[in-house]
Amino acid sequence: MALPLVLLSHPLPPKWISALQGRVRLIVGPPDAPGFAPHLLELLGEAEGILCLLTDRVDQELLDQAPRLRVISNMAVGYDNIDVAACSRRRIPVGNTPGILTDATADLAMTLLLASARKIFSASTDARNGLWTTWSPMGWLGADLKDATLGIVGMGKIGKALADRARGFGLKLIYTDSRHQPDAGMRYGAEYRSLDELLAESDFISLHCPLTEETRGMINTAALKKMKPSAILINTARGPVVATDDLVQALSEGWIRAAALDVTDPEPLPEHHPLYDLPNCLVLPHVGSATEGTRRLMAEMACENLLAGIEKKRLPNLVNPEIYKS
Repeated sequence: MALPLVLLSHPLPPKWISALQGRVRLIVGPPDAPGFAPHLLELLGEAEGILCLLTDRVDQELLDQAPRLRVISNMAVGYDNIDVAACSRRRIPVGNTPGILTDATADLAMTLLLASARKIFSASTDARNGLWTTWSPMGWLGADLKDATLGIVGMGKIGKALADRARGFGLKLIYTDSRHQPDAGMRYGAEYRSLDELLAESDFISLHCPLTEETRGMINTAALKKMKPSAILINTARGPVVATDDLVQALSEGWIRAAALDVTDPEPLPEHHPLYDLPNCLVLPHVGSATEGTRRLMAEMACENLLAGIEKKRLPNLVNPEIYKS
C-alpha cells in the first residue's frame, strides 16, 4: 500500500521531522522559495497532507487543486496565511503550534524594548564606523525604563510573558485586549486601559495581538499621533497590524521616538525599503521564535498535527473544531 503523499513547503532538519519517516511519502520544497515551489504545486492533485510555514498562502485557489487533501499543518501559532473558512467548508482540519513559542517571543520583545530604549544598534554602528572618539556625556542618550510605562496590546500568553519579564525592570504596566479581559493583568500588576488611553499614556508600546480584520492597520496615522513624541513602538505580532507607510512618516517626522520591528508589511521587507534608512527604526527578519529548542518543538508539534489528520484522527492542536460537528 502506497504511503500518503505529504508536501513540506520548505526543508527542515531531519531530526525535527523524524516522526514522519516511514509513515508518509514526503516531497520537500527549496529553502528560498517565496511560498510553494512549482514542483510542489504540480503535486497538489495527489497530496493528502500539507506541512507549511506562515509565509505560505493556502487559499481557495490552492485548495481547488488538492481534492485529496486531508490535513493542513501550519508550523506557526498564527494562521492568517490560511483560508480557514474555505478549509472548514471542505472539512479539512487545520493545525497550528500554540504555546511553544511564548517564552522565545516574549524574550525577543523584551530584547527589542531594551535595544531601542538604549539605542544599542545605532551606538554599535557608530562605534564600528569610527564615531566613538571620546566619552561623551550627551552621546547616545537612551530612555529610562524604571518608572516608565509599558503598554501591552493583547494580553494573551505572550503579552503576559512579557509583563512578567518587564516587572523586573521597574516598568509600570498597562494593557488593552480585544477580548475585554479587565482582570487579565491583575497577576502582573497591570492595569486595563482602552486602546486610546494606552496609546496616550505609554512610553513603550508592545504589540501582541493576532491579525484580524479589526487589528489590520490598527496602528495607523491616527493611532501614531495619539502616542507621546517620546514613545517607542515594538511589534512582534504581525506586520499588517501596523500601517507601514504611516509608520515611516511618523518616524521621519518625529511623531514618535523609535520603532523596533520583528515583523513587517510586506514581509520580507524589500532591500531598499525606507524603514532600513531610518536611524530610529530597528528591523529584524521575523526571528521571534528563532531558538533551536523552540523551532524544533514547533516542527514536532506540526508533525503530530499532520499525522493525526492523515490518520483521520482529531488534531492535538486544531484551529477549526467546527469541522467535527455534525
